[in-house]
Amino acid sequence: MTVEYVRYRIADPERRAEFEKAYAAAAHHLDQAPQCLGYELCHGVEEPDRYVLRIEWTSVTDHERGFRGGPHFPPFLAAIRPYIGDIEEMKHYARTSVVSGGAMARTDRMTP
Repeated sequence: MTVEYVRYRIADPERRAEFEKAYAAAAHHLDQAPQCLGYELCHGVEEPDRYVLRIEWTSVTDHERGFRGGPHFPPFLAAIRPYIGDIEEMKHYARTSVVSGGAMARTDRMTP
């Protein structure tokens, strides 16, 4: 598995609402793509002009060749195209062995 991080800076507050709507529409195409294992779009609290999109892919090759070469990429790209110029970073990362059990793991232990 590979994790892609895409960092955006959207200065105009009105464009932020449109950006989130665009990604809500584009998310359907990620959901349909077999190469995509999951995703989340986070909005900056201290810096509200910042967004981070985190996408889990089966591999870099599956993302770059499979998804981008497949039927789900063109409509995905069309939905987010107005925001491509707002990207500050778009990189793939490999997970390390340092991983939290997370809140879900703790919640499972607390359920009676």
